[in-house]
Amino acid sequence: MPTKKVAVKKSTPAKTPLKKVVAKKITPATKVAKATKADEGLPLSTLIRRRIKAQNARFHANDNIAAFIKPGELEGLMDEVAEKMQAVLESLVIDTESDHNTKNTSRRVAKMYVQEVFNGRYVEQPALTKFPNVSRLNELMIIGPITVRSACSHHLCPIMGRIWIGVLPSKNSALIGLSKYSRLTEWVMCRPQIQEEAVVELADMLEKKIKPVGVAVVMDADHFCMQWRGVKDRDSKMINSVMRGAFLKDSNLRREFLALIERK
Repeated sequence: MPTKKVAVKKSTPAKTPLKKVVAKKITPATKVAKATKADEGLPLSTLIRRRIKAQNARFHANDNIAAFIKPGELEGLMDEVAEKMQAVLESLVIDTESDHNTKNTSRRVAKMYVQEVFNGRYVEQPALTKFPNVSRLNELMIIGPITVRSACSHHLCPIMGRIWIGVLPSKNSALIGLSKYSRLTEWVMCRPQIQEEAVVELADMLEKKIKPVGVAVVMDADHFCMQWRGVKDRDSKMINSVMRGAFLKDSNLRREFLALIERK
C-alpha cells in the first residue's frame, strides 16, 4: 500500500526584539565611587603620596604637605606608622609582648613623629596677625633666643639649640606679635632637615611675611648625630647665619646685631 507523503511545515523561529543598549552616564559621583573602591585596601600614605605626585609637588623631609592631607587622616597615618614601627622593633629582635617597657613603644613613637617632632610637615602654617607700622618704626629689633627642637634628616637624631632673629622694619613693613616669631620658628623646625637649609627657609618666610628692610637669622645648635653616634663628640656645635637686605649691606648693623646676641 503506497505511503502518503506528509508535508512538514517548517516553523520559523520568532524574532526576538533586540535590546536597546543605553550607555551609562558617568557622573563625577560615579568617578569618585570607582576611585574610592579602587583605593580600598591601600595604605593611607600611598594615597597621600598619589595626591602629591598628581600635583607635581615635592615631599622632601623638610617640606610641608598639609595641603594634601584630609581632615581626620592624621590619626590614620599615625596608625600606619605605629604598625610599621612595630615591624621595626620585631626586626630588632625586641620582645614587645613580654617586655612591659616596650609593649606600646610603636604607638608612642608614631605619636611622637606625627604629632610632635615632625608636626611641621603635617599641619598648616600658624596664622600670623599683622599690624600696620603706624609709628613708622625703623630701629633694629631682636627676638630670641627661641628654643629650637628639630631632627637631622640623615639619622633622625635630635637637633637642640637656639635661634635669634633680627628685623629692621620700614614704614611699609608689617609688624607681628612676638609670640608669632616663636610659633613660625617652631613650625619650620619641626621637620627632619639640615640646619643650613632650615635657617634659609625661616629667613625666606620672614622676608615674605613682614617685608622688612633687612632680616637676620642666627642658629646655634647641638647635633646628636655627632654627640650620640659617629664621632661622639659631646662639645660639637653648629652655628650658622643668614643675612638679608640691610644686614648684608650694612656692616655696622650686622656688627650691632651680632654683638647684642652675644650678650644673651
